[in-house]
Amino acid sequence: MHRKESLTRKPQTQTKKKQGNKHAKRLIVLSLGASLLIQPIAILIPTSVHAASDTGTAAVQTGAQLVRIGEEMLTSGAKRVDYTWTSNPGAGAVWSNVHVIEVDLTNPYVKLDVMNGKTGSVTGVGSVGNMVKNSGAVAGVNGDYFNTATGSKYSPIGAEVTGGSLVVSPSKLTGMYAFAVTKDRQPLIDMYSFEGQVTAGDGSTFALTGINKAAYTTEPDGGYSHANAMYIYTSAWTQTRPDASDSATTPTEVLVQNGVVTKFADNGMIAGAVPADGYILRTHGKAAQYAREHLQVGQPVTAAYNLVAQSTGQKVDPNSLQMLIGGHTILVDQGKVAAFSRNPSSISPSSDRARTAVGYTKDGSKVLIITVEDSTASQGVTLAELQKLMVQLGVWKGVNLDGGGSTTMIDRPLGDTGTLLAFPTEYGTTQRQVTNGLGVFTTAPMGQLKGIIAKGSSVLFIGQQASYDMTAYDTFYNPLDPSTLTKAWNVDDALGAFAGNTFTAAKAGKTTITAKSGTISDKLPIEVIGGAQIASMSVDPSTAVLEEGKSISVPVHVTLTDGRKLTVPASSLKWEMNGFTGTMDGSTLKIGTVNAAAKAGYLIARYDGFSAMAVLAAGADKKFEDFEAKTYPISFQGTNGVVGTSTVVSGLPGTNTTNVLQLAYDFTGGTGTKAAYAVLNGSGRKVDGNPSSITLDVMGDNSLNWIRAEFIDSKGAAQLVTIAKQVDWTGWKKIKVSLPADQMAYPITLKRLYVASLADGQDERELTGTIGWDNVSFQYPPVVAEPDRVPIELTLGSKSAKVDSKPYKLDVAPVLLEGTTYLPLRFISEAMGAQVGWEPGTKRVTVLRGDKLMDMWVGQKDFLLTGVRKQAEVAPITRSGRTLVPVRLVSEQLGLKVDWDQKLGRITVS
Repeated sequence: MHRKESLTRKPQTQTKKKQGNKHAKRLIVLSLGASLLIQPIAILIPTSVHAASDTGTAAVQTGAQLVRIGEEMLTSGAKRVDYTWTSNPGAGAVWSNVHVIEVDLTNPYVKLDVMNGKTGSVTGVGSVGNMVKNSGAVAGVNGDYFNTATGSKYSPIGAEVTGGSLVVSPSKLTGMYAFAVTKDRQPLIDMYSFEGQVTAGDGSTFALTGINKAAYTTEPDGGYSHANAMYIYTSAWTQTRPDASDSATTPTEVLVQNGVVTKFADNGMIAGAVPADGYILRTHGKAAQYAREHLQVGQPVTAAYNLVAQSTGQKVDPNSLQMLIGGHTILVDQGKVAAFSRNPSSISPSSDRARTAVGYTKDGSKVLIITVEDSTASQGVTLAELQKLMVQLGVWKGVNLDGGGSTTMIDRPLGDTGTLLAFPTEYGTTQRQVTNGLGVFTTAPMGQLKGIIAKGSSVLFIGQQASYDMTAYDTFYNPLDPSTLTKAWNVDDALGAFAGNTFTAAKAGKTTITAKSGTISDKLPIEVIGGAQIASMSVDPSTAVLEEGKSISVPVHVTLTDGRKLTVPASSLKWEMNGFTGTMDGSTLKIGTVNAAAKAGYLIARYDGFSAMAVLAAGADKKFEDFEAKTYPISFQGTNGVVGTSTVVSGLPGTNTTNVLQLAYDFTGGTGTKAAYAVLNGSGRKVDGNPSSITLDVMGDNSLNWIRAEFIDSKGAAQLVTIAKQVDWTGWKKIKVSLPADQMAYPITLKRLYVASLADGQDERELTGTIGWDNVSFQYPPVVAEPDRVPIELTLGSKSAKVDSKPYKLDVAPVLLEGTTYLPLRFISEAMGAQVGWEPGTKRVTVLRGDKLMDMWVGQKDFLLTGVRKQAEVAPITRSGRTLVPVRLVSEQLGLKVDWDQKLGRITVS
């Protein structure tokens, strides 16, 4: 999480080693009084309750801030429970999603164990998703903090007991707690130390310092972890053991197989992997001297060790534990918020971040594996908030686990055979590579059919077709093969109909789909969205260029009156094209012929009485830079300590081999928020016109860093535009980003393209990398010439009018009703330069003028203006078979000015 709580080593070399999504870095521990600071020196949907818990557990009683919203069984003895946490109740409340896996230790079929990033190894990383899949768990979360510094091998900082065996010993660090479950299924949270010894054939002994540990700086003495020490390395350690480059010690190693010394390397390392039937004793100094004197090849040797619980001083046989995983500071003790046992400054305690923790209830019967989501739908929490919500959850004792970008929960939805990401990580769908995780396993036998779950879309649009299916589970909540089941579907209300398992929505409303197999059934609430629920609708073309033969993606998005944002499926839309012809294939428009006389093309989407329009025009996309004929300088800038280069190069691998702008950066020596800039032409390059978006090709390096562009507007203000919040791809990718046109004072200058890493979570991102840019272009709003404004004069009760000072004969005189003047629809078209449409079935009036589209209905005060619902004080009316519209409403909404001379009864529109 953020800066990983890393073990550090004394040598001040600055070599780097990459693995996964992390970059090796060196940390140094600085002691300031009684505190420790660790500093570098170098991206929810509530689940429904398909099944009650088989443990008979009552719902957790929560306070005003923690609200339970749903639960779902994962397996016999384990369920996922979802909550919302309000950090600031009342006005200005901020919401966070909390997800808890509740494990009932009294259930004999559920088991907790540690999963490793690399199966069978403690020196590798992997995603929690892969750990769960490879280990056969039904759920899991990220686990211990781990080393990211050079030579650390990405091994856990804390101890680890997996499958009942101690595979990593605890580090000698201050205040580091661990979570364990004994083989008699009792949960423990404590600080542990390690003690052990080897006994040579001559009966002499020497103390063991640990098992499978990377080199680090011990606390509080600041010593060398491997100096004068003897460590055991087993086959679970699959990378190079600590050597002089990262431990400040030259090892002497002894290979022991089947209790007998088989190899001895004096002042050297034994080549090859550690055999499964033995281990290597890695010694130095006094330990090495002991090995030389007592551990000859062919002689027997034995090793014995145990853990020591610091709270009681009692020895703990690792074989008595089912599992153990390291953590960080204590969070909850005796059901109350606990003082931190370790300085939390390295894990951003006051920032709202994703968090992971584990604890157990007072009676020890339940383990709560707790995660807090940090995404667009959830703010995350501070460490203090995490403590408070854990207390409200009923945690008696709890410890912090790795969090931030590492926070990940994977679970198996009830009835499913596969596992899924339970909620977004801080990186969206990207899972950070971590060293280990806490897994939930089941040993339950197969049972009888207990329930089914209807699966499919819960929100549809009129005309949309959706297929539904079902999953099934047995009495132990194991998934069952649904293909063996009979399946029947029906819908409670006449909002649509089923053909087999495919439902076609016919009208708006809410209803319930019922899935049935024999006597067992499940209900799935669905909602069919109607036009009356829409507050606004937009057609968002991938480009606004009107060009014959061009294919354009034109998704249609709606915002509902309740704030939800949805995409309307193509099958639910009706399209109108004005000024050009074209065909729709799903949500893709292929432009046919363009009317030569048309100043613009209008693409109108209609859905259940709602409309939106995209205006297409020629020349709306302009190339800015492809770096093929650059005539200006490009330089590099970096924040404090950041170094790199910014150059135009060619021949890069991938799909782009032409000239590109390449930025190579090294954040190793930087501090705080780090940034590396490619500066264009010293002070920037001027951008023509008033663009609304920028499109560019970006070569990613999978660094999870942030890419932005800096513009300077005409007032001298810097406008920062995010191109990607995290680079989670490798190779070239085309990106289109909207510009904050409402904030920029045009004209603007593109000054810098850059990559940045925020202070929080820097250890989760690469320290070095290379980014590329090419084919930069800007998009401009279509310029639609407004029809000529001509003065119009009308007089109440008179069919005589003037249009542009010329006589005009109305077929119906303007009518004044209750203070509103009405005009015939035909006059709107002929005199105001607008295109007018009439839909007799719905009595809809459509007026298109310039870049504005207005829909009105006879007798309705609601109207639509270019995709936004509005309400007028008056509505269109009919008189003697003619449609009359309010002149002021139509004129002013279309950008015209209306004046009223009450004395003369004259209306002027200009």
